[in-house]
Amino acid sequence: MKKITLLCTLLVGVYTALAQITPAPVRKAGEGIDPFPQLIIRGVTLINGTGSPALGPVDIVVENNRIARIAVVGSEGEKIDPKRRPVLATGGKEIDATGMYALPGFIDMHGHIGGQSQGTPAEYVYKLWMAHGITTIREPMAGNGLDWTLSEKKRSAENTIVAPRIFAYTGFGMGSKKPISNAQEAIEWVNQNAKSGADGIKFFGAAPEVMDAALKENKRLGLRSCCHHAQLDVARWNVLHSARAGLTSMEHWYGLPEAMFEHQTVQDYPADYNYSNEQSRFENAGKLWKQAAAPYSEKWNKVMNELLALDFTIDPTLNIYDATRDLHKTRRAEWHDTYTLPTLWRFFGPSRNAHGSFWFEWGTEQEVEWKNNYKLWMTFVNEYKNRGGRVTTGSDNGFIYQTYGFGYIRELEMLREAGFHPLEVIRSATLYGAQALGKDKEIGSVEVGKLADIVLVDANPLKNLQVLYGTGAIKLDENGVVKRIGGVKYTIKDGIVYDAKKLLEDVKNIVDEAKKKEHFEITQPGVEK
Repeated sequence: MKKITLLCTLLVGVYTALAQITPAPVRKAGEGIDPFPQLIIRGVTLINGTGSPALGPVDIVVENNRIARIAVVGSEGEKIDPKRRPVLATGGKEIDATGMYALPGFIDMHGHIGGQSQGTPAEYVYKLWMAHGITTIREPMAGNGLDWTLSEKKRSAENTIVAPRIFAYTGFGMGSKKPISNAQEAIEWVNQNAKSGADGIKFFGAAPEVMDAALKENKRLGLRSCCHHAQLDVARWNVLHSARAGLTSMEHWYGLPEAMFEHQTVQDYPADYNYSNEQSRFENAGKLWKQAAAPYSEKWNKVMNELLALDFTIDPTLNIYDATRDLHKTRRAEWHDTYTLPTLWRFFGPSRNAHGSFWFEWGTEQEVEWKNNYKLWMTFVNEYKNRGGRVTTGSDNGFIYQTYGFGYIRELEMLREAGFHPLEVIRSATLYGAQALGKDKEIGSVEVGKLADIVLVDANPLKNLQVLYGTGAIKLDENGVVKRIGGVKYTIKDGIVYDAKKLLEDVKNIVDEAKKKEHFEITQPGVEK
């Protein structure tokens, strides 16, 4: 079982080597307005997350952190009749949301909290997420250690820190005294993981008997799972094998093209290919989808239909590979100057040691291959959605020039590029994420009875998803003046109202202080100051 040992060393080690970052500080006075017995959001246009079209103006009544009523109080363009409005109770609070849009809190299904090599304290990561309306994250690795992650999960649930709700998925085999080499050891580890309080497991791959036993036992225990089907084991265990054994969601796209091979059983690796050379690894990954069955062919349809029948979730994380098809654009994104920490910027740059920093010699040929790769990948994801499949939104930020929060909004844009209607994008970012976590009775849509996780933005995201970026979107007004519109205004989590602009200001201060300490200025790779 040497191969399993190697896999754990290379992949689990990628994340555990980054641990451990500074936990979030205790929430200070003024960081969020604590829940009132009643909160009424007045005159807002509601996008509820179910796929329903926008509706407004409505008043949303929250009582004790539950949505108690959604009242239609008028027609668009007409003056609201005060008699139609819910009455504010004694001790209640109102938010005048006239002209704003309300959405459910976003769910990031692939939210790494960061690591020491990236130099990202938890406060920095959490506030970037919350400033972009992300009220729930799935941490697919517990990369700072399970105890650390569970502690932060508890503090977030108690709202003693400014942070999204956290679901902790342990990396398979983490904490084991020796590599897991057979079915019985896999079953024992899975049971111990459940007892430890983890919400699920993230897999990278292992021997078939180990994967089969672990997934089936995890399912029997009622926990959920996700998998990055790494190349070191995908030839003998792909997405279909995992889904049949009980995997609940796949990450990225690895293992899916391999399930649709028609004329081969392994990827067409060059003779000098070496998995540990990330330039080679990612360059050749950009040529993988064209080796799979053609869209809408018999094999392509067969794989899709089986995954659909298994109620399988695809979490594509499209944004995290965006730089592979346009490195210049991604590394010059405007938010880097203000919101990307110096340590994170260096982590992104060309390096043989930092994961995802594979820009040794990346150019036109590699980008063209990846653009074509995306066309095939997006075709599958969009059709999966069209046939009733669940597609969620995950960011995997903190790698490959994607800064936390900003990269998540880019994920929404890329689903739109894939063919999703904006309402379908929002549903993937909210309700479908909640379903994949098994928490759709509590979160994921703005409906009566659910928790008060709500995002307020003063521009229409259905017309332009870019208004959700912290930096907003550019608009020329009627006087010819260039303005910035949008950016999340308020993020409400567990009934606590956070000023999203203030959260971004806090992040800017963290970055400014780090730059000041080392006299840092962003420069592009290979360019001297």
